[in-house]
Amino acid sequence: MSYIDILHQYWGYPDFRGIQKEIIESIGEGKDTLGLMPTGGGKSITFQVPALAQEGVCIVITPLIALMKDQVDHLRHKGIPAAAIYSGMTRDAIVATLENCIFGGVKLLYISPERIGSDIFQVKLRHMKVSFITVDEAHCISQWGYDFRPSYLQITEIRKLVPHAPILALTATATPEVVDDIQERLGFKEKNAFRMSFERKNLAYVVRQVEDKETEMIHILHSIPKTAIVYCRSRRHTKEIAQKLIQNGIPATWYHAGLEPAIKDQRQNDWQNDKTRVIVATNAFGMGIDKPNVRIVIHIDCPNSIEAYFQEAGRAGRDGNKAYAVLLYNGHDNHTLRKRIEDTFPPKEYIQMLYNHLAYFYQIGVGSGFGCTFEFPIDKFCTTFKHFPIRANAALNILQRAGYIEYEQNPDTSARIKFLLNREELYRLDALSDQENNVVIALLRNYGGLFSDYGYVDESYIAQEAGLDQNQTYIVLTNLSKKRIINFIPRKNIPLITYTQDRVDGEEIILKKEVYEERKAVFIERINSVINYAQNDYICRSRQLLSYFGEKKASDCGQCDVCLSHTNNEDNDHKKIIREKLLALVKDGEKHHITEIRQLDDNWDLTAEIMEELIAEDILLMNGSYLIKP
Repeated sequence: MSYIDILHQYWGYPDFRGIQKEIIESIGEGKDTLGLMPTGGGKSITFQVPALAQEGVCIVITPLIALMKDQVDHLRHKGIPAAAIYSGMTRDAIVATLENCIFGGVKLLYISPERIGSDIFQVKLRHMKVSFITVDEAHCISQWGYDFRPSYLQITEIRKLVPHAPILALTATATPEVVDDIQERLGFKEKNAFRMSFERKNLAYVVRQVEDKETEMIHILHSIPKTAIVYCRSRRHTKEIAQKLIQNGIPATWYHAGLEPAIKDQRQNDWQNDKTRVIVATNAFGMGIDKPNVRIVIHIDCPNSIEAYFQEAGRAGRDGNKAYAVLLYNGHDNHTLRKRIEDTFPPKEYIQMLYNHLAYFYQIGVGSGFGCTFEFPIDKFCTTFKHFPIRANAALNILQRAGYIEYEQNPDTSARIKFLLNREELYRLDALSDQENNVVIALLRNYGGLFSDYGYVDESYIAQEAGLDQNQTYIVLTNLSKKRIINFIPRKNIPLITYTQDRVDGEEIILKKEVYEERKAVFIERINSVINYAQNDYICRSRQLLSYFGEKKASDCGQCDVCLSHTNNEDNDHKKIIREKLLALVKDGEKHHITEIRQLDDNWDLTAEIMEELIAEDILLMNGSYLIKP
């Protein structure tokens, strides 16, 4: 079947949109391909369609377990053979899934980057016919990407096992430098990137400079009484803001990574189904969420980068209707953002000291510890050694990049279960409710060895098999544990630390330039970009954002706060005339002295302002006293 026939049959769409067709044809020709598509641009179509058109299995590497499961369910519902491998599956289930891929029973296999390094996956991969490898959130492989993840570096090793399979890398946020780095790190045979415009014509970007952010937020949400997301930096702040909204008659809830999985699922579902209007969240919320009717995204705290802001703001207005992305900013934010630099890159002496404290905490002597994994209760550690959690967390991330430890901040440590009754005792039970009986049957059918030892289980899979939601399943498992039928150890969200080499003395810690100084310089650039965006009230917001990602936009959006402030400006027409004169002057490609520029218009101040705008947009360049076209 042709690509368009596959699209018609399985998705019912009349045609491809944007750059989908170009990407599909490129990967279909066996070329390494990079696709840059904004959030909501239809990334999944670009690998799902060619996967069905080709022989073999498409390996899809993605860090989003919830999205992974959701896409597999949707594909299976369409009759497309898809599978996923993630934490919580039994070894038997993993082996069965991989064997199914080898024998042609799976067209799309979703797997997390952490899992591709396992021996079992790599052994089985050698026997698979792989059509191509898809790398979602590809910016995570770049050292200069805003969300670099060390686990992504293993993808280059996977390529060696299936050298004939091309790579399809996809990302929604990447600067030109990161675009080049992605292709280099993934071993592209030749550069081959397709870019879809990041412009969102229905989305109005607004910066509100206000002292009282909470009052302004409430005012905005009363003015636009529609579905909304409010982003905060801290977990504690999400709860405080949500309660403030509720007190002001706005239905709201809060969401962050520290909540129990069942609670997170319930709150996300309530918001998704319009039972809750506003969700106040940290950046843990939103990846893989596709709710089309979000009318407004408010950032009450500034993010660390333009990439993060653009991705989070882009969750508004995916239905194509008018929506707003509002950044609340005041003088305190400048100081707060600058402070994040030292919090994210603490002094080297501090990192060395923390490394020693880690060894004292686990009682590991110099020359030992290699391969040892420990649960890391960060609050207890910080209380014991008087560290601030944010700075301690940053130091651990740097030690991980330097190769001394592996630090898993949000490990998918699945629930564990062991039956306390033997099979005969279990079968004689007649006092179980229907829900309890269904859960027990689901456990017996899908997990072996639970009578002799603890086994890892996937609560969402048990829920699906038992016909319950995750919250009901959690309650049933807790009740079965209270009745002493099983021992249920709920999923824990405690970080893990693994020593990747024997412990050395802290003073011997070496932090190379590419691990510390170079990354710090990039982080400072990102912080400065956020500050510049918030404070720049003379260039269209949309043009500022697009310029950051290397995209030139000739016209203003006409709907951001900057454009609206200029709408009634009497100088507006005059500015356009001066702009046209400047562009006409440099059209010949020659240098033009400042004295020549002064003669263009009587209003030198306005001319200088327009010239600064054009220079900021990289349309013109000032070289000494001369104006030239770059």
